[in-house]
Amino acid sequence: MSGKYKLITLDGRAKRGQLQTVHGTIETPVFMNVGTVAAIKGAVSTDDLRSIGTQVELSNTYHLHVRTGDEAIKKLGGLHRFMNWDRPILTDSGGFQVFSLASLRKIKEEGVSFQSHIDGHRIFMGPEESMRIQSNLASTIAMAFDECPSSRADRAYVQASVDRTYRWLVRCKEEMQRLNSLPDTINKEQMLFGINQGAVYDDIRIAHAKQITELDLDGYAVGGLAVGETHEEMYRILDSTVPYLPLEKPVYLMGVGTPVNIIEGVYRGVDFFDCVYPSRNGRHGHAYTHRGKLNLNNARFAFDETPIEEGCGCPACRSYTRAYIHHLFKAKEMLGMRLLVLHNLYFYNHLMVEIREAIEQHRYEAFRKDWIETWEGADSQT
Repeated sequence: MSGKYKLITLDGRAKRGQLQTVHGTIETPVFMNVGTVAAIKGAVSTDDLRSIGTQVELSNTYHLHVRTGDEAIKKLGGLHRFMNWDRPILTDSGGFQVFSLASLRKIKEEGVSFQSHIDGHRIFMGPEESMRIQSNLASTIAMAFDECPSSRADRAYVQASVDRTYRWLVRCKEEMQRLNSLPDTINKEQMLFGINQGAVYDDIRIAHAKQITELDLDGYAVGGLAVGETHEEMYRILDSTVPYLPLEKPVYLMGVGTPVNIIEGVYRGVDFFDCVYPSRNGRHGHAYTHRGKLNLNNARFAFDETPIEEGCGCPACRSYTRAYIHHLFKAKEMLGMRLLVLHNLYFYNHLMVEIREAIEQHRYEAFRKDWIETWEGADSQT
């Protein structure tokens, strides 16, 4: 496979690494900024993403396939050219959306037939289709097509689902190798990450991790978490599963999460994270700070002339007050949403810088302890 991961240092199980890609080097641990349909919700441009320290943008295979279309994007030069972004892009396989958004699904060994949530037309997607769509998009990293069973599904169903997901992964790898060899493929260095599943069954997770490790992929994800289980269950699964994934490859915890979730994930050996929280919460008036979350809709900010967070270098904090942003939300002006999304993404991106520095300086245990104490103390105030 094509990715080159370098483990720079370990602090406990926390990893500080680099992943070299055809679109540049990713410093890990990293938070990927979620642009589902090739755009960050909140009127944030790719120039903005560069200015706030974004390393990786994440887009979604399912959504781009059903709206605009991957073949059209290929004709337009691929996702990087289409959205004017020259840094790495990871594309989700579409599996999670097929199982969470689409209706009237029918799962077979070949793949899944379902109705589009946009217009109801019938679509079939399996491992080969997902790889072809992602190849058309020409992302840096493609995710394998999998089923994401409910964390509360019974053991027999989860085992059967995981067995099928493994067979699908083998087909994904074979199809990607074929696609990367074709003359008209835009990104012939596209990487593939496999996904570990198993709901909250430790033994199924561990067995699956061992299986997929043997395929020697570019990276490995832990999927099917943050979908209804408790944080304690999620951390337990990471504690039991991540040690069975290769140390010399990046590990991605899909769809996670809060700052504390990320700090706990890094503590357990995770390199990659993504979540809609910073942009979604920003669009609803909520700002992340080192002392917890602020709800700038609250009346107490109406005359607050301080920035969202003192010392923050984001565009909102450099130029505007809490009072002004509070006013923008009351007036329902889009600028308020845009400023808070920029602030929150800046906050997440720079949290990862702090995390990387703490690992490099071998003080991650103290860093984690201080963060959790601060955020737990702030919960009652936000």
